[in-house]
Amino acid sequence: MLLTNLELAFRAASVALLLVLAASLLSDFRNVLAGRLGAAFALGSAAHAASYSVGFSSLAAGWHAPLIALSTGNIVVFWLFTRALFDDEFRLRWWHGVIWAAVTAFSFVGCLWIAPSGNVRFPVTAVNLMVLGFIALAVAQMIKSWPADLVERRRNVRVFIVCAAALYGGVNAVLQILVAGSAGDVANTINAGVLVSIVAAIAYTVMRVDGADLFPASVATPPILAQPAAIDESADQKLIEALMRLMADERIYRQENITIGALAGRLKIPEYRLRRLINQRLGYRNFNVFLNNHRIEEAKAALADPTQAEVPVITIAMDAGFQSLGPFNRAFKAVTGVTPTEYRRLNTSTA
Repeated sequence: MLLTNLELAFRAASVALLLVLAASLLSDFRNVLAGRLGAAFALGSAAHAASYSVGFSSLAAGWHAPLIALSTGNIVVFWLFTRALFDDEFRLRWWHGVIWAAVTAFSFVGCLWIAPSGNVRFPVTAVNLMVLGFIALAVAQMIKSWPADLVERRRNVRVFIVCAAALYGGVNAVLQILVAGSAGDVANTINAGVLVSIVAAIAYTVMRVDGADLFPASVATPPILAQPAAIDESADQKLIEALMRLMADERIYRQENITIGALAGRLKIPEYRLRRLINQRLGYRNFNVFLNNHRIEEAKAALADPTQAEVPVITIAMDAGFQSLGPFNRAFKAVTGVTPTEYRRLNTSTA
């Protein structure tokens, strides 16, 4: 009885914290994709806290099945949340919703029809393999995008949120695959206690960082030719001048897969100092945005040049350092408000 009451208390605390976190995100960041997905992830996690148990049985109550299905589909929301959290230019597509609906529907069907027919191992294994797959995608996105984040206060917070959620979800997915039958009250109480601890740690960590840093309302796109204001240190001024020479004269942004570490090496300074310089002195929050703004400035000049009117847009994009047309079009429109083709037409018609 004691273990049962303790488990219920842990579950109730997790659900309460997650609902408060979701409400806070929706209240403060409902216009930001990462904030909305964070709230959706918190709500799905609340469904998980209310319904999850280590191990499995062949029967699920009718009211229990929707919660389990939402909990399962939440792994897709976690992946999308990670994408939005680490990529300011990420946008939802219709097929993201199809993936979420397919995973959720499969879990629901597994609870109500497949498992009761005696094939409980199949849906459980299939669902948790999908969970591990989406966790791997989320972690890969974090590893890929984290180095480009220039805001020091949020870099570690984002990694902690993703790693804590991924570790908890991954361990539980493996347990569900390996454990046959129910694991008992002790295991479920421990699991509920671990979950409420992780949720409390994430909530506390989120409160310690400026929400505007964690969920920026817009991508910062300051003019790349403007001089930063109030530079007090002459050393910083010299470094900025050297950085701008690399951009303007050598056009180092054209190099494929240029990293902030490689750029710091060219300037002969530590990476953390260059990261801080670009963020705090030039006003950029993301290294890729910093590079893309230089690339777009070059592309704008080429598109407005009457002598290059016959040069294909894809050629101009590749020459400026973009690897494909899609990302170039999205980045160009985010900065200028029009597509590259429209920009060329508007500028050549007024020339």
